Amino acid sequence: MAQSRPVLLTEHAPAKVNLTLAVLGRRADGYHLLDSLVVFAGVGDRLTLAPGAELSLKVRGVTAEAAGPIERNLVFRAARALATEIPGLKLGRFSLDKRLPVAAGLGGGSSDAAAALRLLARANRITLDDKRLLKVARGTGADVPVCVDPRARWMRGIGDILSAPLAMPKLAAVLVNPGVAVPTKDVFAKLALEPGGPRKRAGRATLPRDGLIEFLAAGRNDLEPAAFELQPVIARVLAALSEQSGCGLSRMSGSGATCFGLFSSSRAATAAARRISAAHPRWWVTATAFG
Repeated sequence: MAQSRPVLLTEHAPAKVNLTLAVLGRRADGYHLLDSLVVFAGVGDRLTLAPGAELSLKVRGVTAEAAGPIERNLVFRAARALATEIPGLKLGRFSLDKRLPVAAGLGGGSSDAAAALRLLARANRITLDDKRLLKVARGTGADVPVCVDPRARWMRGIGDILSAPLAMPKLAAVLVNPGVAVPTKDVFAKLALEPGGPRKRAGRATLPRDGLIEFLAAGRNDLEPAAFELQPVIARVLAALSEQSGCGLSRMSGSGATCFGLFSSSRAATAAARRISAAHPRWWVTATAFG
């Protein structure tokens, strides 16, 4: 009698994009306070799980080597932490297909960890609002909680204060990474904010019904100047995006070096991605959509 194949569970781990990112201050413990409009792209990594008793992780894909050792991978860390939090948790063999650039301002590792938590929740019939799962998400990384249920939201505090999902129209976009890593800690260190110092107020928590691009253009990413100092090529990426036909807004995502351009249509985005790729063949360029 033929043996049945193990059931494979699969999750998409979408790129997280900060359409706006304001740094409001720094807490006495050193953590920075943020106010960010977060969306998720159609592109991302892919994570599968073959449920079982033992935990393992295999990483492959174009950026697998840059993702670092298995023991430090956030998928592995999140799974181990959830097993500690929930005795008897069914684990299994994870396989991660890395497609996103690493240390790129796209929350790739955080999205991977969140995908692992979703897979384990499915395998163990745990809801995504289970307090134990959310505790592990917060403990794994500041960007993990917003990635657990990847929908457009305002993210505030140190990443722990999330709005309800936002009604966000689909936005045609291009993502570009010039192939340089920008460690988040180095960018925040460049800000040189004093712990416990004056704090700025958060902006509005709603989105306009009309004029979304104009609303976004009035925002900012406070990390851009610091990232430009560390990697001047980021300014070239923004220039390459902004000069494309149909681009209504270009900005850096997160701590960089990935930048996005918002376009009038998916056709305009695809054409722009093709032109940028031809001019800069070593850059990572993809047309996508945010929502």
